[in-house]
Amino acid sequence: MRRPTVQVRKVALNCKLLMGRVLSIDYGQKRVGFAVTDELQICAHALETVHVSQAFDFIKNYISKEKVETIVVGEPKTMNNTLSDAARFIEPFVNRLKKEITTIDIVRFDERFTSKMAQQTLIDAGVNKKTRADKALLDKISATIILQSYLQSKTLNPLAEANGNTNL
Repeated sequence: MRRPTVQVRKVALNCKLLMGRVLSIDYGQKRVGFAVTDELQICAHALETVHVSQAFDFIKNYISKEKVETIVVGEPKTMNNTLSDAARFIEPFVNRLKKEITTIDIVRFDERFTSKMAQQTLIDAGVNKKTRADKALLDKISATIILQSYLQSKTLNPLAEANGNTNL
């Protein structure tokens, strides 16, 4: 007996191939960590960490080579769900992104605890203390955690983004 789900999967995969990647940004005062999805937007992986002054050049270069559908920028919040002090450094960057890159959706996503989670990920992976002190590595992993959380939130609540709720 033939399973009809095989044909459905092929159609779903063909539609998904038309989608662009999702690029995630962990913006800091000194460095910017980047992560990206695969073409099917299934999994996130670390991409690069650059100096804050090189962030726009990196983004423009990347989106000129790869089809990017959405850019997710970490939004630093406090425990009572208000913006943290770090937001004042990120807002000008996000405003410039929205002004200069009008063809790609820019989404903000809660980044609470991503740095601590990145540090714990390295500890759990058995990475030595010297390597764990590499801030660039932490920034890439933080961007990956932001992106993975964003992807999971879309899976859990696929209508939220369609309804304009970008702070899932």
